[in-house]
Amino acid sequence: MRAVIVAAFAAFILSILLTPIAIKVFTRMRADQPIRAEGKVPPHLAKKGTPTMGGVAFIIATIIAYIAGHLVLSTLPDEQLRWTPARPTTTGVVLLGLFVCTGAVGFIDDYLKVSKKNSLGLNKRGKLIGQALVGAVFGVVALYFPRTFIDNTSQTRHITVGSEYLSFVKNIYWLQIGKFGAVLLFIFVVMSMSNAVNLTDGLDGLATGASIMVIGAYAIIGFWQYRHWCVDPDYGYLAKYCYESRDPLEVAMIAAAAAGALAGFLWWNTSPARIFMGDTGALALGSLIAGLAYSTNTVLLVPILGLLFVIITITWVMQIGSFRLTGRRIFRMVPLQHHFELAGWSEVNIVVRFWIIAGLGVAIGIGLFYADFLRVVTKGAIG
Repeated sequence: MRAVIVAAFAAFILSILLTPIAIKVFTRMRADQPIRAEGKVPPHLAKKGTPTMGGVAFIIATIIAYIAGHLVLSTLPDEQLRWTPARPTTTGVVLLGLFVCTGAVGFIDDYLKVSKKNSLGLNKRGKLIGQALVGAVFGVVALYFPRTFIDNTSQTRHITVGSEYLSFVKNIYWLQIGKFGAVLLFIFVVMSMSNAVNLTDGLDGLATGASIMVIGAYAIIGFWQYRHWCVDPDYGYLAKYCYESRDPLEVAMIAAAAAGALAGFLWWNTSPARIFMGDTGALALGSLIAGLAYSTNTVLLVPILGLLFVIITITWVMQIGSFRLTGRRIFRMVPLQHHFELAGWSEVNIVVRFWIIAGLGVAIGIGLFYADFLRVVTKGAIG
């Protein structure tokens, strides 16, 4: 628990200090977000000149905080680590690798936008190919590099970061898709979540606040799985109902660090924003959420935890589909937040109300996760 708290606190402090530096650097570079006047609501024109690529600040803060968390782990005696190595693990490589590499794809997109002074950036095909390649590389690492454990029943287990079973709050063992199928699903989830967060980004603090809630939920899930881990021989009479994640403490530490870094970034990103996260931050956050879902065996739970992202993506698809098929628009404008701007809602009202929706999704997701635990605990006690 100490390492998780240190990682979160260090990330928050680093982010709140690094972001003003990023604001100065990107402002001097004239790396401001291009604003399209056509079709945009008037308040957005006032944001012209605000620097973008702020995702760099919280990505760096997360990585440094992760290192700080491992330094804390290295000071603990082995008996307190519960078979979690003090050194970085494959789980850390997958999660931070996704975070950094999809962030790099977004950085290229942002850089092209600011250098060409238009909102086009990297073409859609190039962006999708970049996301798919990153997902493929780390999907293979997640599925084909197991770690050997001796669990609480003295059986040897070879556990990978990702699972070849579909999962909701745990693995669903009658829904096996195989390693190759799991890698394909991994790529799909990475691309879907990256683009979902990217669509949500667009109003000051909206994607940042929603991401804090979802990633914070995964910090809770990761630590809960660590405290009820199949590898722990001290887990008593509930041994049959433990969690088979590979490195749950690592998951909790990375998620806590990312949530802390985002909280520090939100200080400067809330209305009126001094800096935007850009595609650099949005793609990185979406892929991190996808990685957290895979590493905790909660892939089918992530649409509930990320309810706001799902709603915004679905309405975007509905709008595009309706316009191409019938020539008619369902909403005034997509992504959905701009529909409400054109309806006369203030930016702050939209952000707060959308945060409420995001919070409801997280509450329902955590509730379902914990309800399953209570179910198996009750079943184990009665049995």
